[in-house]
Amino acid sequence: MVWSMTGYGREITTIGETAVTVEIRSVNHRFLDISAKMPRSLLFLEEKIKRTIKSYFQRGRVEVFINIEGGGLVKRSLTVDWTLMDQYIEHLSTIKNRYDLQGNIPLEMITGIEDIFNVQEQEHSQDELAAAIIDGVDSTCCQVYEMRRKEGSELANDMLKRIDYIRNIAKWLGERREIVIMEYRDRIVNRLQEYLQDNGINDESRMIQEAAILAEKGDITEEVTRLDSHANQFSKTIQLNEAVGRKMDFILQEMLREANTIGSKSNDIQISEWVVGLKSEIEKIKEQVQNIE
Repeated sequence: MVWSMTGYGREITTIGETAVTVEIRSVNHRFLDISAKMPRSLLFLEEKIKRTIKSYFQRGRVEVFINIEGGGLVKRSLTVDWTLMDQYIEHLSTIKNRYDLQGNIPLEMITGIEDIFNVQEQEHSQDELAAAIIDGVDSTCCQVYEMRRKEGSELANDMLKRIDYIRNIAKWLGERREIVIMEYRDRIVNRLQEYLQDNGINDESRMIQEAAILAEKGDITEEVTRLDSHANQFSKTIQLNEAVGRKMDFILQEMLREANTIGSKSNDIQISEWVVGLKSEIEKIKEQVQNIE
């Protein structure tokens, strides 16, 4: 099973009035390259965030964005100094009675008294914030992982179809090999006969020996066998439950090498056409493998 290196995820976690947003974007890269962008006050979490990401991915450029919005990390609460309030009421009542004042004590007078009402601020603990951020990173990684898995599955299906086509070409090449050898040998014999006749040489055994040697040089049996073997190895590799992108890329390089050798050995028009199709399919798979973890 293969995984793509392209994915995206977003998770929002709330702590009271504070919203912690984690976004992760993943793209192609030869190795695992992690970039974390967050407020400077959160830099103490950078290594822990990277360890979390490494537990999910082995290759790709992974960018993490962490943003904090809302009421901040401070929780506000209103408190009343009841002891002071009682003293104020007691003294206001004494003043009212002493000077025989009429009416009720207005509420505005009480609310305007300093130090009766206080706004207290309580910060969320650093541990609570750190836990929320790491949980957000973990959840976002799960989203990215799932997206990479789905895209990887689609890529795998397409590559396997192309590998099947490459196997068919290898089969066609193998079937045509004998015909091509015979045709090639006949052409060599005819040319040697013309050469020997023109030069007054009559050595048929030598002519046949030279024709066999030259025909053998144009034989593509080994290349076709290796090509088919590489195709089978590629199909097995794609099923492994590990990072296989580099290994797949190496196998494709070997397949392309065999295709080039077959093309250089053969002068057959049909084989040349198949080799063009073969190289085209290999190149298309190589492009897809660049996005495989």
